[in-house]
Amino acid sequence: MVPGTRTVYEAHTPDGLQRTTTEVTRDTKTIMGVKAVVVHDVVSVDDKTVEDTFDWYAQDRDGNVWYFGEDTKAIHEDGTVDTTGSFEGGVNGALPGIAMLSRPHAGDEYRQEYAKGVAEDTGEVVSLTGSETTPATGRVNDLLVTKDADRLDPTAPPENKYYARGIGLILTVEPAGRDEAVKVEKF
Repeated sequence: MVPGTRTVYEAHTPDGLQRTTTEVTRDTKTIMGVKAVVVHDVVSVDDKTVEDTFDWYAQDRDGNVWYFGEDTKAIHEDGTVDTTGSFEGGVNGALPGIAMLSRPHAGDEYRQEYAKGVAEDTGEVVSLTGSETTPATGRVNDLLVTKDADRLDPTAPPENKYYARGIGLILTVEPAGRDEAVKVEKF
């Protein structure tokens, strides 16, 4: 979560080429008395924006990374905007969750976000020794692998996410395919 870092991910979907650009901005937002870093995600399909989100993260003294919420906008074909899933810790009973444990162990389970009926994702550490290849990283070993699930949609298949030390998220794998880091750069 180094400010000024941009990661671009790509996935081939039935709707076309999906590109997600994630920028760790230099902006901050104070939530529940904690200064959080603002991360801006823009998702496009065949160069047409379909989602525009601001996420808020903070790291505690022990090294855990907390997720304090998101302001998300899904943009539909007809131009309407849907903000379902948006929440902020401390507002309407919402609580921050853990995005990344500082000392993960296989089998650890945690809430990633909690806004009752709005955002209830969970994570589980699957492995600390994963290996994968992406266009941005080449072959990488000793990856942290998590299984993420949405408690609001228990029929949805979980996603496996792969994190590289010093880089962060490099790959998301779900039944529909792979969302791979293709570029990591400073801006």
